[in-house]
Amino acid sequence: QVQLVESGGGLVQSGGSLRLSCTASRRISSILAMGWYRQSPGKERELVAVINSDTIYYADSVSGRFTISRDNAKMYLQMNSLKPEDTAMYYCAAPTSDGVEYWGQGTKITVSP
Repeated sequence: QVQLVESGGGLVQSGGSLRLSCTASRRISSILAMGWYRQSPGKERELVAVINSDTIYYADSVSGRFTISRDNAKMYLQMNSLKPEDTAMYYCAAPTSDGVEYWGQGTKITVSP
């Protein structure tokens, strides 16, 4: 069983920066991509950014402010120019060609005005 563990969340003022990390407990040979999702209270979970061997995708709401990167079993999300609307639980996810999707437990980001 693979575990994904997020870290780097916290409280930051508007305009500040944070860097999230996601570490897999072992290398996933069948991995298709790795991505970051977020969910705010009362809202549906939304895709923030995805990275695979060929493509990087950003949601419009974070494009130009967030940068996703990956180094083997680790994935990162550099978040700059944070806004209060970025406040959410951030989750990392890794879909695989086996049909299994791995999810982390989430890390909370709070951006104060």
